Amino acid sequence: MAVDSPLSSPLGPPACEKDAKALQFIEEMTRNAESVQQRVLAEILSRNAETEYLTRFQLNGATDRETFKSKLPVITYEDLQPEIHRIANGDRSAILSAQPISEFLTSSGTSAGERKLMPTIKEELDRRQLLYSLLMPVMNLYVAGLDKGKGLYFLFVKSETRTPGGLLARPVLTSYYKSDHFKTRPYDPYNVYTSPNEAILCPDSFQSMYTQMLCGLLDRHQVLRLGAVFASGLLRAIRFLQLNWRQLAHDMETGSLNLKITDPLLRECIVKTLKPNPELAQFVHHECSKDDWEGIIVRIWPNTKYLDVIVTGAMAQYIPTLDYYSGGLPLACTMYASSECYFGLNLNPMCKPSEVSYTIMPNMAYFEFSPHEPNLDSTGFDFTRELPPKLVDLVDVEVGNEYELLITTYAGLCRYRVGDILRVTGFHNSAPQFHFVRRKNVLLSIDSDKTDEAELQTAVENASHLLREHNASVVEYTSHADTKTIPGHYVVYWELLVKDSTNSPDNDTLEQCCLAMEESLNSVYRQGRVADNSIGPLEIRVVKNGTFEELMDYAISRGASINQYKVPRCVNFTPIMELLDSRVVSAHFSPALPHWSPERSQ
Repeated sequence: MAVDSPLSSPLGPPACEKDAKALQFIEEMTRNAESVQQRVLAEILSRNAETEYLTRFQLNGATDRETFKSKLPVITYEDLQPEIHRIANGDRSAILSAQPISEFLTSSGTSAGERKLMPTIKEELDRRQLLYSLLMPVMNLYVAGLDKGKGLYFLFVKSETRTPGGLLARPVLTSYYKSDHFKTRPYDPYNVYTSPNEAILCPDSFQSMYTQMLCGLLDRHQVLRLGAVFASGLLRAIRFLQLNWRQLAHDMETGSLNLKITDPLLRECIVKTLKPNPELAQFVHHECSKDDWEGIIVRIWPNTKYLDVIVTGAMAQYIPTLDYYSGGLPLACTMYASSECYFGLNLNPMCKPSEVSYTIMPNMAYFEFSPHEPNLDSTGFDFTRELPPKLVDLVDVEVGNEYELLITTYAGLCRYRVGDILRVTGFHNSAPQFHFVRRKNVLLSIDSDKTDEAELQTAVENASHLLREHNASVVEYTSHADTKTIPGHYVVYWELLVKDSTNSPDNDTLEQCCLAMEESLNSVYRQGRVADNSIGPLEIRVVKNGTFEELMDYAISRGASINQYKVPRCVNFTPIMELLDSRVVSAHFSPALPHWSPERSQ
């Protein structure tokens, strides 16, 4: 029931007093975005004034915006690598931050195949927790009664390592789930999960998924929302149910837990609550044994009001499949964040996925924006021209324009290029709202992986070495992220030049080419293949000779310049996909998993 509170927000009537304070905080931050940004920058520069990095650029204690902009350069991760390596190797001096670096948060792979190591400090957990605390108060404005049930969220920890200097290096969500902020979070009726902490924190992906699914089935009538971090993760859970429902039903019927669940803390936790329930087991058997899985989510969890998943950017490709399995439930994208920084939240979370905009919270970091001019023609070929950096402050961005995001954080990143391209859609008070357009320079992405053009080129070159014994070579290639399969997988189209038709590359050779490509891709991709099961085997589709000439003819017929045309290294435009697939003469899949281990950096 909404409360009539003196703290009521222009966003709408809050569901409870706690929500009223959260909504009021959002109003205060966004209404005073400019002064909050000035304060944030001054705090960061003042705290870190004596650090080696700021001293190098002779700020001399200045905390004003003009001095900051005139003296500090715009940087990328590669620019910071010498400092990152020193910290990772044990140098505890104040290099980037005056506060001790508490751990590294691992981000997507660089073109060299290494994970990025993002330095962080303990207080950043408080800042991230603050943003999390704002999500449900906003959601409660749009969906009533979420305190009367539970959320079925498939949440997982991933592998973590230590740097040579002893600091933990792990994904940002693993850091959060393993923190006391999450493990000892206070009870909140609006934010109860079906999954116990023991299931979320189990490092074995099968045991974690199995027990989270089992708990979700046991509480099926109480589930009001389903979620995962990415759309791909929720679909992976549905696929897991397809493969394991018989054993799950057996556990429910007998009240005994699958012997594959060997983690002692997890097993003890689940056994306490698992009782024989033949009726539920029969229901699961009845629904899951059907050939048609359309609407399976609402059939099993009939009270579900929405799905809470990221479906912006590369995840938009999963929307049709989610609609199929959910019967068209609303898709809520609630927040925008990365390893480097948490940025903001969606103040209209029940909008259509294509209309999702995130309101930047100005207290999270100091934000700048580099104007970005897209030049994407109707065929899907990207002739992007990047303008020289001319940075714009948070409140000065213009509606309709696209920008690359830069951040300055409390943990010591200064004028750092995140690599996200955003389009301004409007303002909430004086804080801009952005639609996430894409990651800069990323060609392929299935889950948390990001593969750029240079990396794909290297992978093709390495794999093509295997063709030499057949006196063959790759004439041209392009790629596509195929999300029709679960999990999705990379498809690479090859046109081959075969000089001796009696010695054409056979299936085994081309399968080894698939594996060689996977071995060449970054550790995030290989972890998705090996440990997370979030990416399927890479596929090479060999096309007829002359296919890429047809592709060029088609592009030119659509208005592309014959002088500017170059083969697109990734394609998504439906007519182009149909043209390529109509010319496929053989398809080959990677026959094995690529090498990956938590300790392996490349």
